[in-house]
Amino acid sequence: MPPRTLRTGQRAELHVVDVVTGDDRIVHESSTLLFEAPNWTPDGRSLVVNGDGLLFRLPAGGGDLEPVPLGDVPAINNDHVLSPDGGTVYVSADDGHLYAVPMSGGEPVRVSNDRGPGFHHYLHGVSPDGGTLAYIGLVENPDGGATTNVWTVPSTGGADVQLTDDEFADDGSEYSPDGRWIYFNSERASTEPGHAQLFRITTDGATIEQLTHDERVNWFPHVSPDGERVAYISFPPGTLGHPADLDVSIRLLEADGTVRELVRLFGGQGTLNVASWAPDGRRLAYVAYPLA
Repeated sequence: MPPRTLRTGQRAELHVVDVVTGDDRIVHESSTLLFEAPNWTPDGRSLVVNGDGLLFRLPAGGGDLEPVPLGDVPAINNDHVLSPDGGTVYVSADDGHLYAVPMSGGEPVRVSNDRGPGFHHYLHGVSPDGGTLAYIGLVENPDGGATTNVWTVPSTGGADVQLTDDEFADDGSEYSPDGRWIYFNSERASTEPGHAQLFRITTDGATIEQLTHDERVNWFPHVSPDGERVAYISFPPGTLGHPADLDVSIRLLEADGTVRELVRLFGGQGTLNVASWAPDGRRLAYVAYPLA
């Protein structure tokens, strides 16, 4: 699948918002490159985004995009995370596999296993100790559809572990800061296609809890570094999947179970796909895609 591009009159805006004060700043924008899915480096000094099949970094306060060398890794998508020490970036490539790439440059290493031509790995999380990756395993079905489940694999390669094994649509698997849970979105509580809500599952797969219960379509939960908040992207009722170019909102699920809207924007796919909390737990990065 070719990388997404901007529509006529559209631009990509990288924002950093303070979740306490609401202060919202644009730190980079482009009318030529559709970039997506911001991560923070662990020192809080840089942001990392993908675009046009490549990976870039830039100063968190604003500046120009600088390519991150990926070696011979195939074109990547918007599922990428950094190791806890910031030395490695793990990426999902268009060949369906996961790769570990040194941030300072060096030889990339494939860490995913070959599970057949119809199996695709979509990376979303790395454990707090850096030892395990959480990903969504997508299996292409003969009818043209797909089955998705939550899996883990050692970050240096090794045997996969499948945590969910059902027909429900799952996505966005990401670790909690204490490493006990994997948060994800799923349609397992829905009686109609597309009505995803937020869940979490213990890393042994024994317990699943539902976290949101509303009429909207909720995707990509990201737990703050202190574990007190979950940021996620909320689509209008009836949305199927996580499409681009819709009026969406970024919401916060607080520790007491209350939900508040943080930002309304035109976006969707690419806005908040991967972990995008600053290390201070107060700032959140996201991408908007306004049209002229």
